[in-house]
Amino acid sequence: MHLPSLSSVAISLLVTAYATNKVVEAKIEPLSWDEAYAKAQPLVDQMSLEHKINITTGVGWMNDICVGNTYATTNPDFPALCLEDAPLGMRFADNVTSGVSGINAAASFDRAAILARGRYIGEEFYKKGVHVALGPAMNFMRAPEGGRGWESGGEDPYLQGVMAAEMVKGIQNEGVIATAKHYILNDQELNRTTGSSDIDQRALHEVYVWPFARAVEAGVASIMCSYNKLNGTYACEDDYTLNTVLKGELGFKGFVQSDWAATMSTVPSANAGLDMTMPGDVTFQSGDSYFGQNLTDAVNNNEVDESRVTDMVLRIVASWYKMGQDTDFPKTTINAFHRDQAIFNNVQDDHGKLVREMGAASCVLLKNSGVLPISNKVKSVALIGSDTRVNADGPNGCVDHGCNIGHLAQGWGSGTADYPYLIDPYTGISNALGKDVKVSSATDDYDLDAAAAAAKDADIAFVFSSADSGEGYIDVDGNVGDRKNLTLWHNGDNLIKTVADANKNTVVVINSVGAVLMPWINHPNIKAVVWPGLAGQESGNSLADVLTGKVNPSGRLPYTIAKEASDYNAAIDPSDVVLYKESLLVGYRWFDHAKIEPLFPFGHGLSYTTFKYSGLKVKTSGKGDSTKVKATLTIKNSGNSDGAEVVQAYISFPKDAGEPPKVLRGFEKVFVKKNKSEKVTIEFTKTELSIWDTASSSWVIPSGKFTVQIGASSRDIRQTASFTL
Repeated sequence: MHLPSLSSVAISLLVTAYATNKVVEAKIEPLSWDEAYAKAQPLVDQMSLEHKINITTGVGWMNDICVGNTYATTNPDFPALCLEDAPLGMRFADNVTSGVSGINAAASFDRAAILARGRYIGEEFYKKGVHVALGPAMNFMRAPEGGRGWESGGEDPYLQGVMAAEMVKGIQNEGVIATAKHYILNDQELNRTTGSSDIDQRALHEVYVWPFARAVEAGVASIMCSYNKLNGTYACEDDYTLNTVLKGELGFKGFVQSDWAATMSTVPSANAGLDMTMPGDVTFQSGDSYFGQNLTDAVNNNEVDESRVTDMVLRIVASWYKMGQDTDFPKTTINAFHRDQAIFNNVQDDHGKLVREMGAASCVLLKNSGVLPISNKVKSVALIGSDTRVNADGPNGCVDHGCNIGHLAQGWGSGTADYPYLIDPYTGISNALGKDVKVSSATDDYDLDAAAAAAKDADIAFVFSSADSGEGYIDVDGNVGDRKNLTLWHNGDNLIKTVADANKNTVVVINSVGAVLMPWINHPNIKAVVWPGLAGQESGNSLADVLTGKVNPSGRLPYTIAKEASDYNAAIDPSDVVLYKESLLVGYRWFDHAKIEPLFPFGHGLSYTTFKYSGLKVKTSGKGDSTKVKATLTIKNSGNSDGAEVVQAYISFPKDAGEPPKVLRGFEKVFVKKNKSEKVTIEFTKTELSIWDTASSSWVIPSGKFTVQIGASSRDIRQTASFTL
């Protein structure tokens, strides 16, 4: 599929057009759960206990062609299932797309773009013959240093919920089982396999369960339980979160799989709701399993009822039927641990084009004094910093991207995918500017004299820096997954100050997994700060499209950037018990509550044009579960260029509800031509208007005065209106 030129259509509409076309061409329409179970039941009824346990048990680490594999059965026949990482693309595979990270998808604030991302990822997994994609991830940036936060959607449950739902729909409409992970409270790498995350029930439901609930509503067929303990019990054997909350309150009909080697028992895990153990062995290559023979023995000893094993298998088989995998599912063509033996199968299609557009759509313009977009009067630029160039050893020079050498476009760990190629900023910007613009460069972050010399005479000096993180099995310069601190890597602060001292038109570009400190932000020569995040294989082209004005930036921060590290209310906790003592006050909610001014607030992002908000009206209808509140307003593009605005709707609950000052409960990304206006409508239902009542263990709409606050960020509120329920 070919899209219109970036120069002629706004990025938001490009992605929307692609997504719309792809939905029309959906590979499948997933069955309803009732239909899927009706198909699964007759097959499972024919199975012996051995058959059933084979389907619930992985074959062991590195014992087959995928990172996770189940046993096949015969008489009745059910295939071995292939499970494969990762949330941004296919790990341990070639000829696949390595796109924007989850944190960038969230930064787009664009449902259509996120759906399109899910669609192409699902398409590639399907064509490679992978039954279960191990994504999307939906853990939280509770602490900004958290190692794997970049795989997910940031600090807000509503935004994470939108991303979860759209990714699930996208992947599963391509005939692949999506996996919502990691369930739950797996928000730091330190002590992740031994520590306990302890939390109150209200925060558990309103913050951390929220995106999983939206994934379940979207029909997700698998959920992965996490390594950590929950209030003292391992997540994969926690009856409350698996049976009471997930399968009970949320009505989840799919199967729960363990994270890799996160199963810690046989009987407690099986009875608490674990349906599949991955990769199967107790520890990698241990040759034994908590399921397999141990589960058979537990059934024979009346410690686990066979009906529970039947339920496990029904959930797995129904998920397979739900995705139509019983009909002409492609042969598996990956070989995760012997990639040279994989069957050649290029599934990239033109997905790189979509990655480029998503990279631009998720690029956040934090600050701009008019130096951007680059004027056609500019005749020379400097591109400074090691982050401007691809690693000299190649874009995949470190296993699972476990290093930060050269340009950063994804973090490290199992949530990565190898690049088929990587367009770095030097290449992307140089090509975009053409031969008439002189480009000077300096790539040694510690040679400040060379940096100053390169910057001195340029019309604009672009200085690049980065900060990286990932999964805890890899240690990069003492960062064992989680970041040690919030400073830029590779002498970044000194490099930026040096360049700013040398050039009055300095633009800072930061590729980072999350928030960093910016001690140089008020330097008078720093005219703009650009935040491309982790933009994937087309990173340099995406950035160039924004810098040159080919794309009007519309990305928004999915987390808060603070002035000081001490402004945050959570950090990586070395304790055996991590107390989520902040409860509901995660991210911007804390900053609002404590009246702390952030450096750049959640939801912030600038455009090359300006927008005016007017005419907010609120209408209520219905009662009880049927309650609806509709907010309508007008957005006018009062600037000089077409662009997209992200209209954000925050709700302030009645005072006695015990909620944070305001919480995001809706947003719309709307494209508006210059000097034109668009009407925007945001609707709130019981889901958005409720709080978790611990006394009744249910969602209730509190009585009293609500205020809807509409704005361009959590701290840029343009219109307010009140209503009473």
